[in-house]
This record gives sequence, C-alpha cells and structure tokens, in this order.
Amino acid sequence: MYFDRGLIDAAAAALEELTDEPLLATLGQTRCYHPHVFLAPPWPEIYVPDAERRHGMDAALAEYERLQRVYPALGYEVTLLPKVDVAARANFVLQTLAEQ
Repeated sequence: MYFDRGLIDAAAAALEELTDEPLLATLGQTRCYHPHVFLAPPWPEIYVPDAERRHGMDAALAEYERLQRVYPALGYEVTLLPKVDVAARANFVLQTLAEQ
C-alpha cells in the first residue's frame, strides 16, 4: 500500500505547533509506515497552485526542507524522486523497492 501524504507530514507542518504535543517523537516510536520514504522535491517549472495546493512555492520549499530533516531523524530512509515524467517516476519507485 502506498500513501501520498501521512501523519508525519501533517505533524511536521503544523500539528505540533497547534497542539503543543510532541507528536513527531510519538510517531517516530510507532513506525507506522514502510521504512523507505520517497520524497518529491519542489519542481518550480511545473508547480501550479490549485484548490488543493493553495500555498506558494516558498511554502513548498520550506516544507520540503523540513521533511528532509524530519524523516531521517525518525529513522526513515529517504530517496528523492527524480524530476521526470509520471511513468518514469513510477518505474523509479518500483525499481528502487525491488532492489531492497
């Protein structure tokens, strides 16, 4: 099963700030996801805000940098997705997982 976003993303983005609870530490102990995480770097050339993606490129860059720190700190292995078309990215993910 694959997830596009998860609790770690949400906790890293704002939940800890809003609730004043150590959510990332708790999530790090539960290890509820596969230990290998694929992270898509911001891609300004194709970035378009829409109804679901309301924040700008600056916010996307800040979130990307935050997640690059958070996932490894919680024990996850992070692999950056290449900036290629969707089919090539899907093949990259499948090939990377097959090599594990």
